[in-house]
Amino acid sequence: MSDNDGKKTLGLRGGARPGNVKQSFSHGRTKNVVVETKRKRVVVPKPGAGKPGGGATPSGDPSRRPAGISDAEMARRMKALQAAKAREAEEAAAREAAEKAREEERARRRAEQEAKEREQREAEERAKAKAEEEERKRKEAEEAAKRAAAAPAPEEPKAARSPASKPAPAATPRKQDREREQRGRGKGRDDNRRSGKLTLGQATGGEGNRQRSMASMKRKQERARQKAMGGPVEREKVIRDVQLPEAIMVSELANRMAERVADVVKSLMQMGMMVTQNQTIDADTAELIIEEFGHKVTRVSDSDVEDVIKEVEDKDEDLQPRPPVITIMGHVDHGKTSLLDAIRDARVVAGEAGGITQHIGAYQVKTDGGTTLTFLDTPGHAAFTSMRSRGAQVTDIVVLVVAADDAVMPQTIEAINHAKAAGVPMIVAINKVDKPDANPDKVRTDLLQHEVIVEKMSGEVQDVEVSAITGQGLDELLEAIALQSEILELKANPNRAAQGAVIEAQLDVGRGPVATVLVQNGTLHQGDIFVVGEQYGKVRALINDKGERVKEAGPSVPVEVLGLNGTPEAGDVLNVTETEAQAREIAEYREQAAKDKRAAAGAATTLEQLMQKAKEDENVTELPILMKADVQGSAEAIVQAMEKIGNDEVRVRVLHSGVGAITETDVGLAEASGAPIFGFNVRANASARNTANQKGVEIRYYSVIYDLVDDVKAAASGLLSAEIREKFIGYAEIREVFKVTGVGKVAGCLVTEGVARRSAGVRLLRDNVVIHEGTLKTLKRFKDEVAEVQSGQECGMAFENYDDIRAGDVIEIFEREEVTRTLD
Repeated sequence: MSDNDGKKTLGLRGGARPGNVKQSFSHGRTKNVVVETKRKRVVVPKPGAGKPGGGATPSGDPSRRPAGISDAEMARRMKALQAAKAREAEEAAAREAAEKAREEERARRRAEQEAKEREQREAEERAKAKAEEEERKRKEAEEAAKRAAAAPAPEEPKAARSPASKPAPAATPRKQDREREQRGRGKGRDDNRRSGKLTLGQATGGEGNRQRSMASMKRKQERARQKAMGGPVEREKVIRDVQLPEAIMVSELANRMAERVADVVKSLMQMGMMVTQNQTIDADTAELIIEEFGHKVTRVSDSDVEDVIKEVEDKDEDLQPRPPVITIMGHVDHGKTSLLDAIRDARVVAGEAGGITQHIGAYQVKTDGGTTLTFLDTPGHAAFTSMRSRGAQVTDIVVLVVAADDAVMPQTIEAINHAKAAGVPMIVAINKVDKPDANPDKVRTDLLQHEVIVEKMSGEVQDVEVSAITGQGLDELLEAIALQSEILELKANPNRAAQGAVIEAQLDVGRGPVATVLVQNGTLHQGDIFVVGEQYGKVRALINDKGERVKEAGPSVPVEVLGLNGTPEAGDVLNVTETEAQAREIAEYREQAAKDKRAAAGAATTLEQLMQKAKEDENVTELPILMKADVQGSAEAIVQAMEKIGNDEVRVRVLHSGVGAITETDVGLAEASGAPIFGFNVRANASARNTANQKGVEIRYYSVIYDLVDDVKAAASGLLSAEIREKFIGYAEIREVFKVTGVGKVAGCLVTEGVARRSAGVRLLRDNVVIHEGTLKTLKRFKDEVAEVQSGQECGMAFENYDDIRAGDVIEIFEREEVTRTLD
């Protein structure tokens, strides 16, 4: 290529590979590419560079087409160029459309902002106008009050007046106020226009974002009236009844007396007490201050918060008949739940662990005659004494179930005592009469020992022979219950705030704290606010014994109540309150009172008691345990059973008992205390199980209380020190004493009784007095060391570390054995 072509090649070297593009460069407005081939180097111009309009085509002038480019290649390049131009045009159009959309969005937002500002300005102007109108009316009212309060001046005679003596017309107060309003209105409008935001103070017309209270307005009117009457008038003293608690803050005392805090503080300082308004003073001092200021004192205490739930006597015309509450009581495995199943036509006992009722069940039964009965099924196990006691307290009739083949048992006697203590009538149901060895007459005879005389023995207590398996006597039992309830004439007022008793409480995983409540008076509605023991809540749902949701529960109706803030104690009383604040206040007071009671019970009152308690604790070995149960009644019964296990040397200490699943917190407490965890009808959650496995905490699960009590008793027995017993195995008499070199004195003995053993312990008796106790160093028969020597044989004995032996002394041989002790 020559330089005349106007082209320039850069960086070309010989030996370059064919077809390589070595350099591209611009010359004028065209961009050329140098391609090196086998024979020659070719400069390829950019397509379209050959003609001013650009876009050379395959049909163009062949002389202007770059060398080495075919028609097909040229057409392909032109097609690619056209596609690039089309894409560029589409992108430009898209950018244009996006920009246009953004402009439209900005315009719309500006319009909305302007409309919003316009509405805000209009609202400010309306509020300002309303505030000005109210201010004007207020001032007019003040002027009217001033004119009414002012005494009218005596008029001068018309003849005495002259035009020359008329004073110059002065501006009236209303005119001056109107001028001030106009000036203030103009200034306020400028301020509002500058602020651009409507505040609450501006909307209500207050100055400085504050508005004068009604009391302030009354004081202002009073001052204006006094001023118009020509002098200050003493305000009448208002005598108030001040409620005075056991301790009160100075500022609160001043507030209740409606006196200035500074005056109260001044009075206290005059009494010699340097206090501030935030300090607390006692009730006696506060009473002196109240009397000094001329008010009346009403002493109140913290327990007065419970006055809102005091019992209200119902009128006779408001009382309506209610279903009776029947409690099934008796010894364990006498068929109480089976009998109730036969009455209800259900199978509750099949769901009980080991066939033993573990907690109180509440059910309602409608008989064929249309009578509604409420049944409470109590456990018969010895550990559930408190639960049977609660069942007797809330019941109207007690059905005492006694097995005809087992007669009167310990829990039967306890049930009789509970029924007598509660003062409720009793019906004896002699169960299992279908068994071959049943003897109902023996049951009636045994009951005589406990002052229960049935009708067949010429007494007043009804007795019915029943069988839960065959259904025999069930109708007679229901008839006896209906007859007894008619005699009692049970009535309640359903149209009042509900009052009930907690039969059972538990912590459900999905529903939270759940309490089984027996409504005793009134009607419990969904949404009622209530307090129960140390807990309070709002009725979120009511569920009857069939698992159905109900809207309300009347007298003698057992329901599950959801919506508590915590798990109450079984036996707590439920009361409905008007407000949640009342319920919370009562619950907090009860919680604090219970905490103080527990602290006082556990604290030693004197130094001697403290030292005695420390000495007792030092000599007693404790078995700490943690216990979680499914319901509150079971937890309470198990804790009571644990407290009975032990003696003077070992005892069981329940570190924590509660309701609900075993949690990670329980595992942490058990690890810190070295205690096992017992779960009664509950399980540990996943995180608690993992933590227990990592930390080596033992978790045991139980469903029958017998097994739990037996295992704890066995574990506590393991803490008892073994009893050491001595067993005498023989006697030997010393006949001669020999001195042996390297051994010392050796006694030549004759075994007179039993056997002499090398491993046994020995005592040296001289004149029947023990002078030494120890072990044998050697025991020889002739010259041989032997393990034992039988009675009637001679032997040689040497004592360990003792040589004071004489002929005629007696050696007592004995063995010690350890005997494992157990708790009864």
